[in-house]
Amino acid sequence: MLSPETLTEAQHVMTVCNACRYCEAYCPVFQAMENRTAFAKGDILYLSNLCHNCGECLYACQYAPPHEFNINVPRVLAEARVASYEEYCWPRSWAAFRHAPGVIVSLVGSLFFAWILRNFVRTPDAHGDFYAAIPHDVMVAGFGVVSLFVMLVLTIGVARAARSFGLPHGVNYGRWLRDVLTLRHLHTTGEDCTSNVDERTPWRRYFHHLTFYGFALCFASTSVAALYHTVFGWSAPYAYTSLPVLLGTAGGLGLVVGPIGLLVQRRRRDPQLGDPSQRELDVTFIAMLVMTSGSGLALLAFRGGGAMVPLLLLHLGSVVVLFATLPYGKFVHGIYRALALLKFSAEAHQ
Repeated sequence: MLSPETLTEAQHVMTVCNACRYCEAYCPVFQAMENRTAFAKGDILYLSNLCHNCGECLYACQYAPPHEFNINVPRVLAEARVASYEEYCWPRSWAAFRHAPGVIVSLVGSLFFAWILRNFVRTPDAHGDFYAAIPHDVMVAGFGVVSLFVMLVLTIGVARAARSFGLPHGVNYGRWLRDVLTLRHLHTTGEDCTSNVDERTPWRRYFHHLTFYGFALCFASTSVAALYHTVFGWSAPYAYTSLPVLLGTAGGLGLVVGPIGLLVQRRRRDPQLGDPSQRELDVTFIAMLVMTSGSGLALLAFRGGGAMVPLLLLHLGSVVVLFATLPYGKFVHGIYRALALLKFSAEAHQ
């Protein structure tokens, strides 16, 4: 939840920025800010999700620390942004789990679900045949329940965010879709992202793209595989040259390289560009993405050997934990940011 202290500080920062307007050409945050003379809670949460944390405004600001005004837009919006995850999630009490040592809990949870799934293994020698090891109906029933719950929670979160942001009419959907799919505002008006004073590189943008489209490709792979099985009656395992395997391999590689690259970039970035308290949240999401995609790639590579069943159990366990925690972690930023860009597109159009 957004604390009164963070809300007050964010309102102070935005008021000073609105009077200065030196950074108005940097990103949509400052352009949206200029449409307001006062900043309610919903405005702050909207602006915080509109921010892509490029960081350029911190180094351009004449009132940044050590100035007595102590203006740090990236940090205060990062604090408000993570508060929005708790603000919109359902049930809200579950948001407290993000304060736990997430990496350890997630790894233990993955092993726990793998241990449960081992009770459904029909044969430990099902070389290459996933459904001979664990029945298709078991997989569909288990992951169907988790997926329905996740969709319900995400739908409630989207509804709460939309109500909080106050989405107007007159949206330029073409511009909105382009901004979402190209991650257009990941950097400022220049070509590269800010990592430190006088340090601009495109790597943060590249790794975001790998992660974003890696996730999309993995989702596409699962959807095509489901179509193959339910409509055409083609059962897994599929050939290495088949569409589900090609999409899943490309997506898995993106979800290994992208998150690891973002973790390296995070460690190298100026700490003032973000909220240090979010480290566990970020690292947990990255670790689960890498574990899920890495185990999936290993399963693909060794599916014909005796290691297939243990790798399958580990992969399925990590997928369950990843999906179950999606509505309560960093994943929702992509959804709320898309909503914020939708509102910004409407405001710009008007």
